[in-house]
Amino acid sequence: MKQTIVHPELALNRQAAPTSSEPALAFSLIVPVFNEEDCLRPLHARIASTFRERADWELLLVDDGSTDRSPQVIRDLAAADARVRGVFFAHNCGQTSATRAGIQHARGAMIATLDADLQNDPRDLPAMLDLLASSPKLHAVVGYRVQREDNLVRRLSSRVANRTRDWLTKDSVRDTGCALKVFRAFAIRELPLFEGMHRFLPTLMRYHGFEVVEHPVSHQPRRAGVSKYGVRNRAWRAFKDLIAVRWMRGRIRRLPIAEITPLRADPKD
Repeated sequence: MKQTIVHPELALNRQAAPTSSEPALAFSLIVPVFNEEDCLRPLHARIASTFRERADWELLLVDDGSTDRSPQVIRDLAAADARVRGVFFAHNCGQTSATRAGIQHARGAMIATLDADLQNDPRDLPAMLDLLASSPKLHAVVGYRVQREDNLVRRLSSRVANRTRDWLTKDSVRDTGCALKVFRAFAIRELPLFEGMHRFLPTLMRYHGFEVVEHPVSHQPRRAGVSKYGVRNRAWRAFKDLIAVRWMRGRIRRLPIAEITPLRADPKD
């Protein structure tokens, strides 16, 4: 694992933000869904098997305007397992919007993201969740795929994109395309999530002074459904998003608050 802070002179020793009430659950799993009807039941089975009979988690399946039977499968899963919740868009909005909707509705103290296509293995999540939970000064654990189960073109294009990304953002992330990530809920909710920003969450967190480490994860070949991303249909959009992130790096201002006096129960005390 490696750790990078982009602006160490601005980083604060940030602890969990105080809340008026404790989170209802230990963690929430967020899965954006777009036309993945054949993957959803096996995905739920793998997640349920990984966490067995634990009841302190939830799975939020966010349907991004699917045109297949994904919405009905999500409703069936939610009816059969109380830990499953469905969020449904009226039309397709993109992966960042689906991720944002999941974050807004999550009830867990920690939030994990993963893809619906079965290429992420939920069995990698317990170690990542344990690492985050046991490290109070840590705010995110992001996965990097140690052995990509993709074709040569996708692997080479990803390598070029990662190097270009690191050069422009002045950050270092091994595998920005890996969806398997775990965050403290209060930290991820501080980020501006506009379209395309799901690719840059570790860097955006570091820009805001949060601590991020990387963790090795496995990668599975796609066994059902069709990939929604290709080199041609995402390269230009990703580059434009990258320019926006580079601009944000110079514009973000973090408040150097050193102390806040505690609230008093009674102003007359």
